Amino acid sequence: MENTFKTILDALPYKDPFLFVNEIVSISEERVEGIYMFSPEAYFYEGHFKEIAVTPGVILTECMAQIGVVCLGIYLLSKEDSHFNTAGLQVAMSNTNIDFLKPVYPGETVTVISEKKYFRFNKLKCAVKMLNSKEEVICKGTISGMIKFSEDEK
Repeated sequence: MENTFKTILDALPYKDPFLFVNEIVSISEERVEGIYMFSPEAYFYEGHFKEIAVTPGVILTECMAQIGVVCLGIYLLSKEDSHFNTAGLQVAMSNTNIDFLKPVYPGETVTVISEKKYFRFNKLKCAVKMLNSKEEVICKGTISGMIKFSEDEK
């Protein structure tokens, strides 16, 4: 399974400073769980906010999308395509509906848990939630996206 985790992480179409996945804890055809630590040196803390830095909601959403939709989508595509090739990954988020319940401060480690609602015609819709180290829900909702590998790369 460790090799599967590495393959998925290597296939992600992101790099620092916009990579929000440190580790995949578990993955199956129904769910994924992953971890990310928000570095206190991250660029977006410089101005959000002046008195006390807080992780922007759009960054929390992106973290949940990367772990909950993109990592799970890569796994699902690899299961259904025997000629799976990580080159040419194409991702487009199509819908998000997230409720933000608690702030995330610099240096916090979060866990994202995503459960597949459906995966059809390369569209993946998931129920996602983000937990802090006390296992309190930080934010939750649904995220959908299209994920595929370009035909030219197969």
